[in-house]
Amino acid sequence: MNCFASPEEAAEWNASKPAGFPVDAKERTATFAAYKDLARRCEQRDPELMRHVSTSDSARDLDRLRQEVGDSQVTYLGISYGTILAATYASLFPDKVRAMVLDGNWDPNAWTNHGSDDDARLTSFHRLRSDRSGAVTLDKYLSLCGAATTAHCAFSAGSPEATRDKYQRLMQRLRKHPVGAWTYAATVDTIMNGLYVVHPGWTDLARRLQDLWLGHVPEPSPLPPPPAVPNPNPYLGDEQGTSVLCGDSPNPRDPGVYESLERVAAARAGDAGRHWTWATAGCTYWPLSPDHYRGPWNTPTAHPLLVIGNAYDPSTPESAARAMARELADARLLTLNGYAHTALLNPSRCIQAHESRYLIDGVLPPPGTTCREQDTPPFATPRPSGGIATGGGGLVGSTS
Repeated sequence: MNCFASPEEAAEWNASKPAGFPVDAKERTATFAAYKDLARRCEQRDPELMRHVSTSDSARDLDRLRQEVGDSQVTYLGISYGTILAATYASLFPDKVRAMVLDGNWDPNAWTNHGSDDDARLTSFHRLRSDRSGAVTLDKYLSLCGAATTAHCAFSAGSPEATRDKYQRLMQRLRKHPVGAWTYAATVDTIMNGLYVVHPGWTDLARRLQDLWLGHVPEPSPLPPPPAVPNPNPYLGDEQGTSVLCGDSPNPRDPGVYESLERVAAARAGDAGRHWTWATAGCTYWPLSPDHYRGPWNTPTAHPLLVIGNAYDPSTPESAARAMARELADARLLTLNGYAHTALLNPSRCIQAHESRYLIDGVLPPPGTTCREQDTPPFATPRPSGGIATGGGGLVGSTS
């Protein structure tokens, strides 16, 4: 979905709201005005499409694709939001499931707001507990950075405690004295997004934080090589994620509640709480889809599903993977004692071996299986021999 006539128009709209999240009344007003304008633009530009951007419609599209390629059943690997799409497909077309891997899971009840009365006043990400998961992951990031040398983590202050203190002092400084365009809120946004991929994301994030600590504007990350096949739709504007999340998942419609929600989230999750509170601000004026699927999720499927969760995921916590496995009629939980968002983006040979056996032969891992770690832990350098060189100079064996 693209609600702008040109890239320049999209960039102008994006500049009308503060980077990261709003930190005062003026910025909150600008944020909600921008999202109200976005909903208006989308309604005017393509009202018919807007009414059909839903996970259930996407599941039906997926089944049409299955039919077109001549497959009797679907084999699927989905990450993050793709886990809700998988659970919806499995619920609507249970007899068409051959094998489905769900990696980096949403709790289905958090998505649909099938929770307590208190949950009705929360955002999707509060119900999912992304704020708490983000805070725990950030704390792990700073601890592991502090345990490493500056050669492996540029932001290290020599110990976990000193590095956490250094981080807090940097955030306090940025509140009063931004470094160029790097305001406090923009930096928090960069930090939370930078926790998604360990390599090279975590080391690159450390370099940026150290630049800010020194008062330097961070240099941009090296651009990845262009894809072998050009992306037919390179545009990834706010409205694409907003249309799916806000159309499917209930969120507060009163702009006035966000300030108080932020205070509560910040009290329990610090900077991560602020970041995740404002992640659904675009839902304030976005209409719910008339076809958003709300369950049930426990329809028996032709074959069991495989659910994967990382121990330290900054957005989809391990608790959500457990909830997904519990809600589905027949699913097996596989846990990775690793970091960042999804096992697909943060590889583990152990996870890949279980996935391959399941996807090819239909063999699930034994109940309670946990993979020890990722192939290359944070702030470590792979060695040609297959060992792992850690920041502290020790060796940790690869997962198996």
